[in-house]
Amino acid sequence: MLFQCIILEYVQDGELKTKSIDLLDLSLDTNVGALVEEIRKAEPLITASRKEQVIHLILRLQEKLGQQEDHKFYLFKVLRAHILPLTNVAFNKSGSCFITGSYDRTCKIWDTASGEELRTLDGHRNVVYAIAFNNPYGDKIATGSFDKTCKLWSVETGKCYHTFRGHTAEIVCLSFNLQSTLIATGSMDTTAKLWDIQNGEEVVVLTGHSAEIIALSFNTTGDRIITGSFDHTVAVWDVGTGRKLHTLIGHRAEISSAQFNWDCSLIVTGSMDKTCMLWNAVTGTRVATLTGHDDEVLDVCFDYTGQRIATSSADGSARVYNAETKKCIAKLEGHGGEISKKCGQVTKVIVLTWINTAESFAIHYFKFTALLYSQDEDRTCFYVLPQWFSNFLGSRALYMRKTLCGAPAAH
Repeated sequence: MLFQCIILEYVQDGELKTKSIDLLDLSLDTNVGALVEEIRKAEPLITASRKEQVIHLILRLQEKLGQQEDHKFYLFKVLRAHILPLTNVAFNKSGSCFITGSYDRTCKIWDTASGEELRTLDGHRNVVYAIAFNNPYGDKIATGSFDKTCKLWSVETGKCYHTFRGHTAEIVCLSFNLQSTLIATGSMDTTAKLWDIQNGEEVVVLTGHSAEIIALSFNTTGDRIITGSFDHTVAVWDVGTGRKLHTLIGHRAEISSAQFNWDCSLIVTGSMDKTCMLWNAVTGTRVATLTGHDDEVLDVCFDYTGQRIATSSADGSARVYNAETKKCIAKLEGHGGEISKKCGQVTKVIVLTWINTAESFAIHYFKFTALLYSQDEDRTCFYVLPQWFSNFLGSRALYMRKTLCGAPAAH
């Protein structure tokens, strides 16, 4: 596994901050000297005195691209995370910490390496279901709840900056834009809302679905957002105006997941109809239907270069597809039951996360991500790390149907 990125540390106004520079196109043939010169043009933090150090770091990354080691994996930590079942998990971009949401109405922040609980975010009056970091910055957390509100928190202090009110039913999905200026929330009330992080105000309401919205995602430039619904469709919206640009019609059952690729040219969608579909993000036309699963497709995601697509299913398997050829290049099996969607009675919850690897992508890397997080009946959180512990990027979570979301009433 390779984390193709360098992270810069710097001090601003007496506060230590970090900034990441992705190197998604780095290969064995890349001229590292020329690459660093290009990076320096856009990044003033890399001064002339630091140039050789950066070259050395990237050369080390480049060297690892050619390594084909069969890494071993082991159970790293077992955390008794909450007093009631877990609903979701999400990592910050560097992988240094992660968060868990729970039926106990809290969100907890954890140190990945030590397994230590850093703090508890307490304030919701019902299940905390949707959670996210504002990656790549990682200094804020958003939590969406069955109490119909979304809260914005400080990672460092645990302070609640804003409580976003306006939905008339449970919030089941949320996302930051990459610029960390907006939060989008999707609700069982059939609407999605965009909120201003700075002032806490509602910016846009996205209306048009005829059933619950259970998935949403911004593109990387922040000017488009997609929403997936139980009405079997995905809508593409203009973020600035709230205007619906396209309706992606083709699935024959509820949408479970939807995501843009990195360059915003493609959209991938997963559905309860057992299929995954690929769409042209500009025109809204269907490019391909990816088949092979024998049961509901519960989650889908692109890798960080957009070259591969991963799917997880209730049939107990995960698949990897080549985005160009549309062919299945790997089928990952081993789970005794479905790769799951039920919280409360659940024995396995899978968070489908793609780890940024070299071009020589190995199946056991993805198998690691598919088995990253599971929850047993006594509310224990497991996570598995390689012995050479590195970083992993982003998290994407499964959803649950409203009929499975019974929660204790607020007191």
